[in-house]
Amino acid sequence: MLKQRRQFMGAAAAALAAATLGTPALAQNYPERDVTAIIQWGAGGGTDVAMRGYAPYAEEALGRKIVLQNRPGAAGAIGANFVLQQPADGYTLLMGAEPQALFRVMGMADFDYDRFYPINIAAIANTIFVVTRPDSPFNTMQDLLSHVQANPKKLKQYMAGQGTTPFTVNTMVSSLTKFETIPVPFDGDGPAIAALQGGHIDFGFIASGAVIEHVRAGRLKALGVLDNKPYQGIPPMTDAPSLRGLPKYLPWGPWYGVFVRKETPEPVKARLVAAFKKAGDNPQYRKLMEGRGTTMLNIGGAEAEAFIRKWQSTTAWLYQGAGTAKVDPATLGIPKP
Repeated sequence: MLKQRRQFMGAAAAALAAATLGTPALAQNYPERDVTAIIQWGAGGGTDVAMRGYAPYAEEALGRKIVLQNRPGAAGAIGANFVLQQPADGYTLLMGAEPQALFRVMGMADFDYDRFYPINIAAIANTIFVVTRPDSPFNTMQDLLSHVQANPKKLKQYMAGQGTTPFTVNTMVSSLTKFETIPVPFDGDGPAIAALQGGHIDFGFIASGAVIEHVRAGRLKALGVLDNKPYQGIPPMTDAPSLRGLPKYLPWGPWYGVFVRKETPEPVKARLVAAFKKAGDNPQYRKLMEGRGTTMLNIGGAEAEAFIRKWQSTTAWLYQGAGTAKVDPATLGIPKP
């Protein structure tokens, strides 16, 4: 009996050693098959456009295909939860955006990016427009404000989940002046743009990456840009007297990045960081993104983590000050900016 027990223990120890030694070996050979990437938002939105432009160059660097899947819903929580349920082996990536940094602040989930490792933050869309239909009677941000204030809760406004660009810019404006509209929710910019063009909603706050080509082609009309200076002939929202306080929240914008579960082996993380860094340096991708009004960042690892913490601090405390935060950022250890 004792001999059998020793044989069993020896076999178990050998198996454990083999598994321990095998994990780094497998990681060093990564990727041995195609990689799946989950996009948190629907087709045609800012994140979708940014990531679909990014993936081909990352594929070249990895030597494997990246299979993109849209899993929108709950301001990105559905896609993030799906990735958390997959093995932490680098074969399921999250192509995410900024709302996830606020999941805990907004009471949407018990995690944010604390359970993910940032492979790369590709770009920040710090050019945000307020857009409407070409035949709209409004031509400036002040036109829109005057109408909303004279006719509260009449205009239909594109609204996405808590933490998104439409929600945050609406919070900024509402913190400075009375701004009562009918929020109409969509799972991303793509469906909202279609609804705008179809006359189903009246206006929306949308990052330039998703709408700039529509504005240039005359399919949408930009009334203003979230800034205190014009952008390519589009006047700043601060031209409206009641919005001259907007710069205290700026610069601000949505951003797009690639993540894996934090437990992913270090060699796999390193391989992905190098591949997406190389993809972000590609001149064609940079031209695509900069042409859509976004600013390239191309940062990963500790630098990306510091960027997320700063953005999270600014936005979480904006929400707290406006009374829209569900959880006090201080209780989550989020410092004031």
